[in-house]
Amino acid sequence: MLENPLLLIGIILAVNIVYVSFFTLRMIFTLKGQRYFAAFISMFEIVTYIFGLGLVLDRLDQIENVIAYAVGYGLGVIVGMKIEEKLALGYITVNVISSNPDIEFTRRLREKGYGVTSWYAYGMEGDRLAMQILTPRKYELSLYETIRDIDPKAFIVAYEPKQIHGGFWVKSVKRGKIRDAQKEQQEAL
Repeated sequence: MLENPLLLIGIILAVNIVYVSFFTLRMIFTLKGQRYFAAFISMFEIVTYIFGLGLVLDRLDQIENVIAYAVGYGLGVIVGMKIEEKLALGYITVNVISSNPDIEFTRRLREKGYGVTSWYAYGMEGDRLAMQILTPRKYELSLYETIRDIDPKAFIVAYEPKQIHGGFWVKSVKRGKIRDAQKEQQEAL
């Protein structure tokens, strides 16, 4: 069965895509502090790794197998990242600075269910509205779109907070306040 060179290349490629996808996910879950899930994934990761590497090491004289292993590794990184994007684990903090402090930015974001803390600031060219917004990562792209709709020239900086504690907003997110607000607005259109 494994004597067919094209079949062997395909298996090596597929096995390495799966292995590196597991590896990428394990690293992400480890960084997110989900150690038990990361440990569970690592069991499948290592079995896949041993199987794929074994296929290549048994036939090191065939360069196409090594190339398939390398290509599979690269594709596995992409697939793992795409899976992580779809899972969108955790939260993101978005700092926004609007050059127009008169825009009802904060109210419009709150209507959509986002938790916003805002204050007036002074920039190099005058008054600004500064905001800090915390949202689940699955709503990140929707938040950016909303910000650009309100103020296309807004300055946006985003990062993942390491720890979140307190505040009314965390309870609201757990109850699906953002999701509910977005559904209501879509139904109104």
